[in-house]
Amino acid sequence: MATLTIRQLEETLKAQLRIRAAEKGHSMEEEVRQILRQTLSQTPPKPGFGTAAAQHFAPCATDLPLPERQLPRPPVSFD
Repeated sequence: MATLTIRQLEETLKAQLRIRAAEKGHSMEEEVRQILRQTLSQTPPKPGFGTAAAQHFAPCATDLPLPERQLPRPPVSFD
């Protein structure tokens, strides 16, 4: 298990956390663990780069006609 230290926590926030933990009958540490678990389990994953790019450029997307395939040019002869 890891240890986490939170510095510069406002006294009002600490008091609210203490009250919330006492109402539920457990320690402040357990209350913080539960808050973190609940918050992080509800966070939707961020889209990958491809998805983000597709969403960004979707408004300007058009269907462009594809050119017909042609045979490749013959190789250049230096004779």
